[in-house]
Amino acid sequence: MDIKVLGTGCANCKNTIALIEQVAKAQGVSVTLTKVEELREIMGHGVMSTPGVVVNGQVVHAGGVPSREKVEQWLAA
Repeated sequence: MDIKVLGTGCANCKNTIALIEQVAKAQGVSVTLTKVEELREIMGHGVMSTPGVVVNGQVVHAGGVPSREKVEQWLAA
């Protein structure tokens, strides 16, 4: 599963990465986690508020740290 976290390095972006790593480890799901900080690439996904999360090429979240339940749903899909 390919996951990108879109953001410029703010605390919420770092918290989102940590949360995804924790949930993936707890569920035993193998993920490729990429941090995207390039503004053009972030805007290319149509994300205007960060952090944004892209799972397998699909934007699933934008703005604020996602809930643990939301991350669990992404990884279960």
